[in-house]
Amino acid sequence: MKKYLNIYLVWAGVFIILPLILILLYSFNGSESIAFDNFTFSLRNYQRFFEPIYLKMLGITLLIAFLATLGCLLIGYPVAYIISRMDENVASSLIFVFIMPMWINLLLRTYGWITLLGRNGVLNRFLASLGMDPLGIMYTPTAVVLGMIYEFLPFMVIQIYNALRKVDPNLIEAALDLGANRKTVFKKVTFPLSLPGVYTGIIMVFIPAISTFVVSNLLGGQKVYMIGNLIDQQFTFTGNWGFGSATAIILMLILILALAVQRRFGRDLEGDIV
Repeated sequence: MKKYLNIYLVWAGVFIILPLILILLYSFNGSESIAFDNFTFSLRNYQRFFEPIYLKMLGITLLIAFLATLGCLLIGYPVAYIISRMDENVASSLIFVFIMPMWINLLLRTYGWITLLGRNGVLNRFLASLGMDPLGIMYTPTAVVLGMIYEFLPFMVIQIYNALRKVDPNLIEAALDLGANRKTVFKKVTFPLSLPGVYTGIIMVFIPAISTFVVSNLLGGQKVYMIGNLIDQQFTFTGNWGFGSATAIILMLILILALAVQRRFGRDLEGDIV
C-alpha cells in the first residue's frame, strides 16, 4: 500500500503540484517572455485584471454561471426526486440515461446544440413549419446558459438523487403517522435531508460553469466572452502567459472560496440535522 501511495504522490507532484507552481510563478512575471531567463517579479498582471473591462467580464461570467447553476437546480431537483421514488431498477436505468451523454466528447455535444439552435437549425425549422418567426438564440448569453444546463445537469441530478436515496423511509412514515401531509413531509423532512446533495450539486455545476470556455466559445461566439475564454486566449493566441496565469490564479481563488462556503454550509446543516 505504501508503494502505491508513493507512486501517487510522485504522480500528483509532477502533474498537479508542479504545474500549479509554474502558473503561480508566471503570474508574477512582469516580462511577457515565456522563458524564465527574463523573469522580473511584478504585480502588474494582477493589477491589470482589476481594470474595468476584465471586472465586467468577471461579472458576466459569475452571472452566467449562477443562472446555469440555478437552471440545473430547478430542473434537476424535481427530476431527481421523481427518479428516487421509482423502483430501484427503473431508477438505475434512468440515471444511466443521464450519465450516458457524458461519454460523448464535450465538443461534439456542444456542436449538437449549434445544430439545434442555429439560424437554420432544427428549432427554427420547426417554428417556420408552424408559420412562426425564427428565434435568434444562437450567439447570445441565453444559448450559453442553455448549453451549460445541458452539459452540467447530470452532476446536479446524480448528487441530489444520491441524497434522496439515503433518506430513511421510516422518517417519512413516522411523519405521516403523526398527521403530517405529503407537502409538510417534503418541507420538514425530505428537503432538509437532501440539502447536502443540493449543496454538492451546486458546487459541481458552478465550478465547471465558471471556468468553461468551450461552451461559451461555440454557443456565444464573439458576443459572449467569459473568463475561461480570456485565459485560453492569453495562452494560445496572445502569448501573454503572465496575465493568463494571474487570471487563472484569481479564478482558482474564487473557486476555493466557493468550496469553503459549501463546506461551511454543509457543516452547519449537519449540525442542524443532528
